[in-house]
Amino acid sequence: MRCKYCHNPDTWGINVQTNKISVNEILKQYNSVKEFCKGGITVTGGEPLIQTEFVTELFKEAKSLKIHTALDTSGILFNPEKHENIDNLLKYTDLVLLDIKHIDDEEHKKLTSHSNKNILAFARYLSDKNIPVWIRHVVVPGINDDKNSLTRLGKFIATLKNINALDVLPYHDMAIGKYKELKLDYPLKGVPPLTKNQAIEARNYILEGMRNI
Repeated sequence: MRCKYCHNPDTWGINVQTNKISVNEILKQYNSVKEFCKGGITVTGGEPLIQTEFVTELFKEAKSLKIHTALDTSGILFNPEKHENIDNLLKYTDLVLLDIKHIDDEEHKKLTSHSNKNILAFARYLSDKNIPVWIRHVVVPGINDDKNSLTRLGKFIATLKNINALDVLPYHDMAIGKYKELKLDYPLKGVPPLTKNQAIEARNYILEGMRNI
């Protein structure tokens, strides 16, 4: 996706030269700091489902060592008609951190350049498989902070039976410097960061929607 508030535009390239690392090297790094890790291993991105087979290999080995596994994904690559690779990954996934950028499909397209249909389908699929999920929602002033959008999101979340947590994340503009360094135009120039009180209000609207389904 191309989220307007993305703070990692340097991860957008697919066929670029990067440093490669093996499963064994990752687990070796984990073992060197595991005393300081209260959870386990979280794979994030970019989008980790671009490398589903590798993440599956990593999670399978981690589970054999009794290490908790978490997948931080937008869900954009889920295909409701063909999901064998993701099914295999989910066998070794303890928790999914799922980002829902906007509940309205057209507004989601404006914000990310993609539809949210596969994302919402993935959320339902995870619910059907009873895999624990944390919903993450970045609230951006003037884009998805209105009461209607937030209560609609809450009503959708209430239909899922596997939600362990809801993280309402306030939009911030700390990525402006990175965009400048990469010589990219920052899409949300002039949009102020969400305040703590606004974040609390947004979360309350979502919870209101969850209660009133």
